[in-house]
Amino acid sequence: MDIKTVIHELNNNGMIEPIVETKQLSGGTTSKLYLLHDNKTNQYVVKFNEPHVLEAESHFLAFYKDIDFLPDLLYTDPSHRYIVYTFVSGAVNYPRKHKKEMLQTLADHLINHYRPVEKADGWGWTDEPADSWSNYLFKRANDSRTMLDPYLKKEDHDFVLNLVNSTDRNNDTTKRYLLHGDCGVHNFIFNEGKLTSVIDPTPVHGDPLYDLIYAFCSSPDDLTKETIKSCANRLQTAKNKNDRLLYEEVLIGLYFRMATCTLHHPEDLQEYLQSWAYWKDIVRSAAIK
Repeated sequence: MDIKTVIHELNNNGMIEPIVETKQLSGGTTSKLYLLHDNKTNQYVVKFNEPHVLEAESHFLAFYKDIDFLPDLLYTDPSHRYIVYTFVSGAVNYPRKHKKEMLQTLADHLINHYRPVEKADGWGWTDEPADSWSNYLFKRANDSRTMLDPYLKKEDHDFVLNLVNSTDRNNDTTKRYLLHGDCGVHNFIFNEGKLTSVIDPTPVHGDPLYDLIYAFCSSPDDLTKETIKSCANRLQTAKNKNDRLLYEEVLIGLYFRMATCTLHHPEDLQEYLQSWAYWKDIVRSAAIK
């Protein structure tokens, strides 16, 4: 389906004003994006992707339509061939500074507004659910292990799997919240160096802390205990989180992120491996106390 056909459909449905400019944007690995300008200076994004992907994304944006930190969903094609949402201006390049303030803003303006889903099909990715949170993490850990085998020892992989299978962790996650799921700096919009919006969800049913740790680990800078503790304390759902469990969640999230790094940002891997050693020591020390 081409963009001219989409514009014609949107005009016929009365969804948009006459378009005066169309520009293709750089998308993700599978999405195709177009920026439309109408004759009243409004700007829209048209996104093409697989129908199950767009169905999940449009559901997330509709579910959280009251959150100003997200784009406004304007239209979902009935067959989920494309969606249309408001264009969010700003830069997508994270300046690698003020990480604590960025994560605190994320907690205050997005994650603390997450709501539980009463009738959810499983845990994890909404378009490919697992029957438990631990099974979702276990699948991610196994996938990550394949990519990290050249860089970590067997004892490192076994350590993560033991954490994932911990009874304490499984008992700690009871409510399913609708999460962004791809809540990293690559999907953050900045204006004058400050976080102002989050785009491109890949929705997940799970614990809101997952999104915060995902964001924390999504860049290799300032991966310190002090930073994540100060930000986790901002989360309404994590205020009583045991420090040991928090640190274990970070190590699991870091493991996932390093696997992604080997594919998309191998230049960052050495920094991540240094943080891996740091966090492994923290988790082991917390387990002894």
